[in-house]
Amino acid sequence: MIGQTNNSTDGRTSGDLAGWLTADGHRLDVRVYFEDTDFSGVVYHARYLHFLERGRSDFLRLKGIGHRELMSGDFGAPMAFAVRRMELDFLRPARIDDVLTVTTKTRQLGGARILLDQTIARDGELLLEANVKVAVISPDGKPMRMPARVLEVLAPSAPA
Repeated sequence: MIGQTNNSTDGRTSGDLAGWLTADGHRLDVRVYFEDTDFSGVVYHARYLHFLERGRSDFLRLKGIGHRELMSGDFGAPMAFAVRRMELDFLRPARIDDVLTVTTKTRQLGGARILLDQTIARDGELLLEANVKVAVISPDGKPMRMPARVLEVLAPSAPA
């Protein structure tokens, strides 16, 4: 697949900065910087949304579904993904300089939606759980059906 390399001894498929695909989804490591924190050095709650977005975007990228290709119609009609609903459970805080692991897994696919489960952890300790509902939309923002090719690639445990 374009953009992927297998550069580790444990068989992970890595896209360098894009993390790597796992047997059941995607994993991305991110470092917490000063800009991600509030005055006390704790990650500001809205920054978790940025980390989750990076995880979703890199999951798609490593699966061969880039945002530009979606909008240009490479998978059929031009389309995009838009978060429709997100439920977050903040369990523990992250702090400056922590290295966090964002995981993304497809829970369910529908004709015009994707349900994803995402987590953020630090050294195996769960910090945040997210349930995300993503809608498939046309360039003018109207719901549309997902092309079969995209459904196949995003199916739980589908190969890249």
